[in-house]
Amino acid sequence: MRSFGLVGDAALPRMSRRKFIAGASALVMGFAFDRPARAMVPADAAVGAGAADAIGSGFEGFVPDGFIRISTDGRIVLVVPGSEMGQGIATTEAMLLAEELEVALEQVEVALAPADAKAYDQSILHNQITGGSTSVRAFFTPLRQAGAAARLMLVSAAAERWGVKPAECQASLAVVSHPASGRTLKYADLAIAARDQKLPPEVPLKPLADFKLIGKPLKRIDTPEKVTGAAKFGIDAIVPGMRYAAIAICPTVGGRVRAIDDKAARACTGVVDILQIEDAVAVVGVNYWAARKGLQQLTIDWDYGPHENLSSEELWNGLKTATGKPLVAKVTGDPDTALASGVRIEATYELPYLAHAALEPINTTIHVRPDGCDVWVSTQVPKDARIVTSEIVGLPPEKINIHTHLIGGGFGRRLAVDTIQQAARFGKIANYPLKIIWTREQDIMHDRFRPAYYDKVAATLDPKTGLPSVFYHHTTCSSVLPYFLRAPWPEDKVDSDAVSGSINHPYAIPAGKWEWLRKDSPIALNWWRGVGEGHNVFVVESFIDELALAGGSDPIAYRRALVETNPRAKAVLDKVAEASDWRSPLKVRYGRGVSLHQCFGSFAALVVEVEVDEFGEVALRRLTAAVDCGVPVNPDSIIAQMQGGVLFGLSAALYNGMTFKDGRAQQSNFHDYRQIRMNEVPPFEVFVMPSSESPGGMGEVGTASSTPALTNAIFAATGVRLRSTPVNRSLLAIKGNRNRVPETLAWGLPSKVSEGGIVP
Repeated sequence: MRSFGLVGDAALPRMSRRKFIAGASALVMGFAFDRPARAMVPADAAVGAGAADAIGSGFEGFVPDGFIRISTDGRIVLVVPGSEMGQGIATTEAMLLAEELEVALEQVEVALAPADAKAYDQSILHNQITGGSTSVRAFFTPLRQAGAAARLMLVSAAAERWGVKPAECQASLAVVSHPASGRTLKYADLAIAARDQKLPPEVPLKPLADFKLIGKPLKRIDTPEKVTGAAKFGIDAIVPGMRYAAIAICPTVGGRVRAIDDKAARACTGVVDILQIEDAVAVVGVNYWAARKGLQQLTIDWDYGPHENLSSEELWNGLKTATGKPLVAKVTGDPDTALASGVRIEATYELPYLAHAALEPINTTIHVRPDGCDVWVSTQVPKDARIVTSEIVGLPPEKINIHTHLIGGGFGRRLAVDTIQQAARFGKIANYPLKIIWTREQDIMHDRFRPAYYDKVAATLDPKTGLPSVFYHHTTCSSVLPYFLRAPWPEDKVDSDAVSGSINHPYAIPAGKWEWLRKDSPIALNWWRGVGEGHNVFVVESFIDELALAGGSDPIAYRRALVETNPRAKAVLDKVAEASDWRSPLKVRYGRGVSLHQCFGSFAALVVEVEVDEFGEVALRRLTAAVDCGVPVNPDSIIAQMQGGVLFGLSAALYNGMTFKDGRAQQSNFHDYRQIRMNEVPPFEVFVMPSSESPGGMGEVGTASSTPALTNAIFAATGVRLRSTPVNRSLLAIKGNRNRVPETLAWGLPSKVSEGGIVP
């Protein structure tokens, strides 16, 4: 691969993409082939990353669809629909295209798709969006179909030139050959002729056995440029005439600017302007340092608004005392009868608000003009970015050009468009390109946070087997949907995110009931890596461990009994038990914990091994995971995603929680919103199970796995059951718990602890 490129909206054919993906089950190609592709390219299309057609641009080549450009000089550009934020999706999606196009990754360049009203919408979330671990699931078939269709057209063009049947020809490494005569033609030589070829009525795809790229552990295409520093993230955007903005945001939830005194700020060297919107002020400078120095001289009188006394105590009290009729999300069997008989076990769990804390702070560069608007931004939702910018600056969407960039960590934060809306408000009153950069403190304190959760769970155990006969789960939390959809969410409609990861647990339990009680708060919310599953898998897997203890059983043996009819779940559980040496003895205050789930279309089991010292500090000693994500497109990326997701989740569980006082967030930077450090990462093995099943997602699988495996390991090491995060070290310290015996539950069976590990 020669390079990893970015492509602007103007560089792609507009009309030719509009009907490209119409649904989940089929690739609609008619837009590109009902007439020659060259007739659909606007005459004023500009050259960009080789992704424009010949008319009026100088690019001579084949543009069969929204994803593939082949030029007459041999350049092949694959336009991938996913946002690349370090998860490797640009490589994986390029592999899907290249597999059926019959080219090697080394032969192609890859571009990130621009904002588009329809062309790059995906079939699961029905939007141009990268989130929810859906990219491979949504595009596994459409991208392969796009590659196969383009290959068929190229082969047909060669066959027509040679006067032979297409079935007599072959394609490999961007060359079409006719074995019988020994003739060959490069894709570049066929780029013009292929335009006039019609798509065959059927587009057959390769069987798994014929894959050449899919299933291979290929290295990421963006790595070399990231190593050399050539890769361009949103924060790297440079525009001629650009000015830099340092901003002040009202520190309280719902506050606004009352008045400003900007005399001293305007007198600072390099300050060129001061802009004000409802809840923030921007000091504009010739460089960022000048803007920052000017901001320090700015005096702002804030109106702290209706929530200036808001506190974490108030927020938690609201969750715990929330009343009203819960919405029933799902019922199986007869849960009410089952809950009234047998041995009843109950527990309550709490999870805090969380920030995203991505490495690349929030930034947006915008230039609003009377005839158009350009936005340079790292975003997971390019189309939504275009829509909200259009709404604010008052220009039609087609006049808004979103320049997509590599993202220096998204974790869901870039699914929100609040920061782009803020930039558009500032940009509308500036008459020059404006680059806005948030500080790390602003990025954390003014995040849109993951909700806090309060969960009550209950089960009754069969007195003979100790296995659950019913599972009941009641969740109290806010809904993210009003913020994400930018529209109210009906009070009488379940937010599926509140129960996802619980209603689809992997266990054969005869009866179940899932309820959601909505309790909104003034805190602005957003999806967080792991979404609802990140919260619910913690509750379910912690409680399953508690049931195993009450039933006098080893945690893995207990789970195995519950997944006998779920072969994929059982396989990853058995693999992780074997690979982690689950049954081997451990030192005192060492422990192993396990989690198992089937979320995002994948099955995953994780074993965390920890040591807890006398002061309650938790050290990670070993991590072992097994994952079945269906057809493993790129095992190297799957392993990386599992490792990264687990460590992301463990950072949150060990250290993170956003608290509020006097209407404002109290955590502000990595000194009080700590992350796991490189020297704290233990040996970590990930086993990717072979599979021919449809692909599942991977971006959030590890995050959902992490917290319960950790807290279950801590229990095994100390006998202290943690039902909330971040980890409370004072509860684990020997000094405060010298005489504490390992915890028991309602059934009254003592825990059996041997050198820190639970044994039957």
